[in-house]
Amino acid sequence: ETEQMIDKEGGREAAEGGSGGSLRAGDAKEMRAVVLSAFGGLNKLRVSKKAMPEPQEGELKIRVKACGLNFIDLMVRQGNIDNPPKTPLVPGFECSGIVEALGDSVKGFEIGDRVMAFVNYNAWAEVVCTPVEFVYKIPDDMNFSEAAAFPMNFVTAYMMLFEVANLREGMSVLVHSAGGGVGQAVAQLCSTIPNVTVFGTASSFKHEAIKNSVTHLFDRNADYVQEVKRISADGVDIVLDCLCGENTGKGLSLLKPLGTYILYGSSNMVTGETKSFFSFAKSWWQVEKVNPIKLYEENKVIAGFSLLNLLFKQNRGGLIKGVMDKLLNLYNSKKIKPVVDSLWALEEVKEAMQRIHDRGNIGKLILDVEKAPTPLMANDSTETSEAGEEEEDHEGDNENKERMPFIQ
Repeated sequence: ETEQMIDKEGGREAAEGGSGGSLRAGDAKEMRAVVLSAFGGLNKLRVSKKAMPEPQEGELKIRVKACGLNFIDLMVRQGNIDNPPKTPLVPGFECSGIVEALGDSVKGFEIGDRVMAFVNYNAWAEVVCTPVEFVYKIPDDMNFSEAAAFPMNFVTAYMMLFEVANLREGMSVLVHSAGGGVGQAVAQLCSTIPNVTVFGTASSFKHEAIKNSVTHLFDRNADYVQEVKRISADGVDIVLDCLCGENTGKGLSLLKPLGTYILYGSSNMVTGETKSFFSFAKSWWQVEKVNPIKLYEENKVIAGFSLLNLLFKQNRGGLIKGVMDKLLNLYNSKKIKPVVDSLWALEEVKEAMQRIHDRGNIGKLILDVEKAPTPLMANDSTETSEAGEEEEDHEGDNENKERMPFIQ
């Protein structure tokens, strides 16, 4: 059944011809890629053959080894983002691999360099092209899976803590989804500053695995507001919220004077396999209305952070480059290290997405381009998910050769 995810027009060819994407440059003009045929459930995803891109001026062509899988990818699949691009599209915003070709005017890289990169869609493929400003060299002792787990999570965590909230010695931080990729990055970065107290919420089954990464750990379904106040009556200095909904008001209520609340996601809006207007409306209905006068009186800061908007809409690639340099120094000093939850073949993307949807991961899920699919993988939870109850996908597989911008 897993093989059926590969298009008949040569998917078997790709699987047999070159051990999972190790074809030499110029040997083939096609590549395997994960294609989202339309917004909706897991049945809208499949591995397909697509034309291989070539680098434009200022771009690098990368032979992909591993791709990062993030919660934003679930929201993209559902069309649950502002101004979603047209389908069909290839999802994915970060990857690692080897430089295979250089576009005109590219400097600082050579063919054969090991790199990690941000990509404005199209990352879940055997080959990607992306502007040189979004590409970074991989340290010698970092493997491709760790490199694919590094950019989104650690840049997001670093910028929220140090650029937006100005984390300093002796402060306290509350982070939701402490077992996820960003949550683990936040915990590690906080440990680089003396005497920082980290409060984390996570599903109870994750507690044993992550208990040493945070100072205080609470069940995500418990009344964490009272638990935090019992330990710190004044509350916390920084709240990092990827949930939204009712947690917005709770987070603001926990802030100390001069504290900062940062919203960087809205995962509570994703309740089923497909976009639900009810869950969307319910989540926003629960958001406490923010009164500027109250913020003024209570000396509180409320902020938002979107790394993808910063990169692809607001053109802050130079700023991100500086942050990546600092993060790589921390990695080389062995102060931080990406936490990889599990590796999945491209053909197992449905199962990997289901694991994120179920909040089952500790750290980052990685699509390993060279990994062979696990036999009988299609018998796991994907088959019994809500997506399995949807209608069959009758959309045609029209090739969309345009690169989809994150913001249109």
